[in-house]
Amino acid sequence: MDVDAYLSRIGADRPAAPTADALRDLHLAHLLAVPFENLSVHLPERITLDEDALFDKVVRGRRGGFCYELNGLFAALLRELGFSVTLLAGRVFSGRWGAPFDHLALRVDLEEPWLADVGFGRFARHPLRLTACEPQTDPEGEFLVLDAADGDIEVRHNGEPAYLVEQRPRALADFAPSCWWQATSPDSHFTQNVLTSIFTPSGRVTLVGNTLIETVDGKSAKRDLNPEEALEAYRVHFGITMNEAPALGHFPAPGLRPFPN
Repeated sequence: MDVDAYLSRIGADRPAAPTADALRDLHLAHLLAVPFENLSVHLPERITLDEDALFDKVVRGRRGGFCYELNGLFAALLRELGFSVTLLAGRVFSGRWGAPFDHLALRVDLEEPWLADVGFGRFARHPLRLTACEPQTDPEGEFLVLDAADGDIEVRHNGEPAYLVEQRPRALADFAPSCWWQATSPDSHFTQNVLTSIFTPSGRVTLVGNTLIETVDGKSAKRDLNPEEALEAYRVHFGITMNEAPALGHFPAPGLRPFPN
């Protein structure tokens, strides 16, 4: 991996040592530079869970991605910098618990274990202590890490369940079937909307379809954009340059067989 190119992409300095402070700085820098987005599902583009392919997309192509891509690649960067990283399979809560492997999060072992996640949309800006019993305060709210059944860990955000993670180590390839389902199934959240979102120092910017949502200090403003304005929003807010904005429903990517209805 070209570590210097990756660090340049996120505007971060190379840490002198793998420490908790260094992890915190890298985590925040990543969130402020790399958007959470599902554009590949609708362009369409093949999503390949391979570190070289992800590096080409996120670093060289200056794109974003969803959890498998962003956390998968961030794990590779952390390992190159001397961190001990484990991929964890998660289940997202959206009214009910989702299927296993519908999220990928990271455990980073230092003097104590930390939960790192740069691929969950609105979530903690800073890594969370995995063994903390008390609530953890973050610019995005209050987080609580709890023991759950079967040795799992439940993460709550402002009192509401966010996701469960297993503690069994996983390989990036283990997430390929779930990634394929997320990118192709008509029941997937990611095939039902075109979404790009990124943190800013004072909030976040999100583009859902042609609706731009800008949140500053907890206050949100929405406005609908025409196609030319949407392309400009991709460029200005997310650093993504395209000739044509992706349209809802342009899936699956070439070579991916769609799920039946």
